[in-house]
Amino acid sequence: MKTVIADHLFKTYRNGEVKALDDLSLDVEEGTVLSVLGPNGAGKTTTVRILATLLKPDSGNASVAGIDVIKHPDKVRELIGLSGQYAAVDETLTGWDNLVMFGRLYHLGKAASIKRAEDLLERFSLTESARRPIKTYSGGMRRRLDLAASLIVQPKVLFLDEPTTGLDPRGRQEMWGVIEELVKGGVTLLLTTQYLEEADQLADEIAVIDHGKVIARGTSDALKSQVGGERLEITVDAADISRSQEIVARVSGNTTHLDVRTISAPVSTGSLALMQVLRELDDAKIHPLDIGLKRPSLDDVFMALTGHAAQEETKA
Repeated sequence: MKTVIADHLFKTYRNGEVKALDDLSLDVEEGTVLSVLGPNGAGKTTTVRILATLLKPDSGNASVAGIDVIKHPDKVRELIGLSGQYAAVDETLTGWDNLVMFGRLYHLGKAASIKRAEDLLERFSLTESARRPIKTYSGGMRRRLDLAASLIVQPKVLFLDEPTTGLDPRGRQEMWGVIEELVKGGVTLLLTTQYLEEADQLADEIAVIDHGKVIARGTSDALKSQVGGERLEITVDAADISRSQEIVARVSGNTTHLDVRTISAPVSTGSLALMQVLRELDDAKIHPLDIGLKRPSLDDVFMALTGHAAQEETKA
């Protein structure tokens, strides 16, 4: 069952000067994670805001759990949770106060709001800091609290818009653990990110968007297969670059790529090509500083599909 559907969405800003979404279509199967991967300005946040009823498209349709987000936004809001790029909490209040306040805003009642707040504080390892003002929280703690707030109503569908933006590696790993736990609980999740390893870690499927449209979609492995098989990478002294490129090109049968002193090329025979290159380098009295085989990464996929890195700014 398709729980989230975006169908031929268009959205422009500045009287049509900036095209944020350009015929974007995607969907999310119930109980799965779809990661929407793209650089800043690709249209990720605009997509989430439309699906979360915060923004209307210029044209196209969207639904959540079969409910039209444009015609029945109130009904959609009863089913979803949303955590944006920046923690939407009141820094002058404590973590406990923030969650209880969100519960009251959702009309849970005082007792139910308190119970839900305490359950979520424990779930997100925030009980010890519950009575401290948010302004004393670390970035990771704020993000966990913001995510907890989005779960006050136990949503069936959760939208996370770059949930680990600004976190250090440890904070990002902690947030990944929380997200994985939510998915195990049956939540349908649409996750936007510009961190390639995040999509690789969390998503059942990945939709790559650039300039407001989906340019590729599939599992992580399926997308990597589009780039090809393994790549041979070799780093040599500057004086040996030219000869080494000739050897790698001949053995691989492909054009080589040079990055400073690292030569790379796709190879179809894997370790056999590696051994052949090593033999020919030895015959040429070239001693590589580093050599090995590398599987394609999502970085390689994104670069191959778009011609630029995922973190680069775009005009879309």
